[in-house]
This record gives sequence, C-alpha cells and structure tokens, in this order.
Amino acid sequence: MKAYVFPGQGAQFTGMGKDLYENSELAKSLFEKANEILGFRITDIMFEGTAEELKETKVTQPAIFLHSVILAKTLGDFKPEMVAGHSLGEFSALVANGVLSFEDGLRLVSKRALAMQKACEIKPSTMAAVLGLADEVVEEVCASIDGIVVAANYNCPGQLVISGETSAVEKACEAMKAAGAKRALLLPVGGGFHSPMMEPAREELAAAIEATTFSTPICPVYQNVTASAVSDPAEIKKNLIIQLTAPVKWTQSVQQMIKDGATLFTEVGPGKVLAGLIGKIDREAVTANA
Repeated sequence: MKAYVFPGQGAQFTGMGKDLYENSELAKSLFEKANEILGFRITDIMFEGTAEELKETKVTQPAIFLHSVILAKTLGDFKPEMVAGHSLGEFSALVANGVLSFEDGLRLVSKRALAMQKACEIKPSTMAAVLGLADEVVEEVCASIDGIVVAANYNCPGQLVISGETSAVEKACEAMKAAGAKRALLLPVGGGFHSPMMEPAREELAAAIEATTFSTPICPVYQNVTASAVSDPAEIKKNLIIQLTAPVKWTQSVQQMIKDGATLFTEVGPGKVLAGLIGKIDREAVTANA
C-alpha cells in the first residue's frame, strides 16, 4: 500500500518550491492564490529570503504546508492509500486526502502559526532533543521534574523531544544525562510546542477548526494524537484540535501504518527528515521522496 507522509516545521530551506513555481502552471496559480490569502508575498521569502526570515513561525508553517501540498497536487500518479503528517504536516496530509480544501488548509495553518507565536510570548518555553533513552525513561524523568515538561515528539526509537517551561526543560536535560542519555540538548525553537504551554493557541485554533468544513477523506489519515487510522471527519477535527497540546506519536503512527499494510512511504515536501526517521523505526521500510 502507498503511504504518503508530510514533514513539519524545521524542513524549510531558501529556494523551496521555486522549481515548482517555474515549471508548473498549476503550481504557479496556487502559489499566487496563497500570496492573496496570506496578504503578503510568501513566495518572495520562500524563493529568495534569508534563513532568518524563513524561520519566522508565521512564514515557516505556511511555507512548508504550501511546498508539500502543491508538490502533491502536481504529482501525476498521486493516489494515496494512507497519509500521515508530522505535527504541522498533518494539515498538509488532510488537504492531500481531501478532508480540507487548499484554501481552508492554508487559512488554518496561518492561524495556527500566529496563535502559536502568541502563546510563545506569554511565558518562556522551549523544547529539547533527548537521544539514547527508552521512551519510558524519558517519561519518568519528565514526571519527576518540578514545573511543566512533557514528552512531545516520539520521533523514532531513542530519539524523543521534550517540551515545556524553559526552566523545567533545562532541569529535565540535566536529569536525562544523569539517567544515561547520550545527548539532551535545547532546540532552537520559538517555544514549547505540543505541551500544555500551547493551551492558549489550542483554544484560539479550536474556534477556527470548528468553523471549517471537514469532508470525508479519500483514504485514512494516521493522526499524531491517536497513531491510528481515522476516516470520520468529526473525529479528525477533534484530534486536530487536541494536537497542539498533545504529543506527536510519530513512531507509533509509522509502526501502525506498517502493520496495516504500508509497503512504500513517500515523503512529500522539503527535506528528507521523515524518510530518515522511518528508516530508524523499521529498517526494512521502503522510503522515497516525491
């Protein structure tokens, strides 16, 4: 079975999508429509901007979404039998499998980016990568720390990202090293995503998601929150609202997709991050890039 996977924040690079824009009339028209919807020329930043400009949350999230979704729309043989996206990538996956329209998907992603930015400014929060510890050990260490710190991204076995209040994450990093972690290092991110620190953003995004039409998908989406196949629009909506404050169960999602018959994982979007993680989750998994 063909599985298509969509990357999240961190996969951006200057020049992303430029070849699509120049070589496909469909891509060009969708990029121009996006410029209108967003109210600024995101294509200028994507194609010619500095790494610093691209790193702004209000730019990064729509940029990665646009690259992924427009690439999917220009693939001649795009027939997904299952889809999944890592964090922000879940929105790309939902456009790709027909749950959201291109326009609605972009509006929600833009809203999400701005709401997350705002939440980051309320209280100092951050994320850290922990390498070389079992998931349960990471969870136990987080639970033992005073303050808010939780497991946020289950990326692959031995690679977990924690998230929360800056002081609690810093304390957790020291405790992870004491527990035998190979590395526990703070990430250069704007805030504590996928943790209770994002509650204000979740509330703001929930209203926008509730007001958006979700259609029946052409194939199941393996959602971050459940790590299982979901096809009911109401359930997809509910899980998408929870996603901002809940962990990304990427390892579990990929394992479930393989169990359900995925034979080829194609990464659609900038970079090859997910293909790399999938290879670590299951060495026999076959991956490709669109």
